[in-house]
Amino acid sequence: MTTEKNMSLYGHIGELRKRIMWAILAFFVFLIAGFFLAKPVIVYLQSDPIAKNIQMNAFHLTDPLNVYMTFAFFIGLVLSAPVVLYQLWAFISPGLYENERKVTLMYIPIAFVLFLTGLAFAYFILFPFVVSFMGNVAEALSVEGEYGIQEYFSFLFNITLPFGLLFQFPVLIMFLTRLGIVTPDLLKSIRKVAYFGILVVAGLITPPELLSHLMVTFPLILLYEISIIISRTAYKKRMKAEVEALIKEREAEAESAFHD
Repeated sequence: MTTEKNMSLYGHIGELRKRIMWAILAFFVFLIAGFFLAKPVIVYLQSDPIAKNIQMNAFHLTDPLNVYMTFAFFIGLVLSAPVVLYQLWAFISPGLYENERKVTLMYIPIAFVLFLTGLAFAYFILFPFVVSFMGNVAEALSVEGEYGIQEYFSFLFNITLPFGLLFQFPVLIMFLTRLGIVTPDLLKSIRKVAYFGILVVAGLITPPELLSHLMVTFPLILLYEISIIISRTAYKKRMKAEVEALIKEREAEAESAFHD
């Protein structure tokens, strides 16, 4: 009995190691692609209307290299994310029901699309308002700005990346609901607390300006309400799957008792 358990444990460890190796390999392959894509992406962002009036400087000798490496790493991370998520799914899928495997596999493209949507929303809608607000403040104070290229892109990442992660919230809620950790009723009962948390988060990632704050607050509230709807759907499917599994178990027990 102990030997079987050890074999099972070793088998799981071996499977996990294989999945991790595939994920690491995928990251390094896409990291190489990132080294080729980093330059055109940086040039595009520098020529974008948002940055056309900003003169970027290198205040340290290593600033251009740091920016280039950051973009290469980020591109590699984003492009390899679907592969990494698939390896995670492949590791846990043997412990799921057949219908759960199909549903959870759908999480991968949905999560990836939502991440890109969050980045696009932050860059094309929120970031221009933030840059404009900062420019107006500098102009009102008669301040001539000299911005470092690393400072500019660090600020860009600080604005956009949180939204890529925040837009994963519906997928997270769907996953937690299917695991039975979260229910639609729970999300409804903590709605006021969640709204307050959203206001706090919006205040932390936006400048002290009402329009930018509202531009962040309303999409996040909408995401929360969408998550409740998604949770309701996922909860119904989970209940249905449990009932079907219970019926099959009872039928198997009855058949076994009949043959005995």
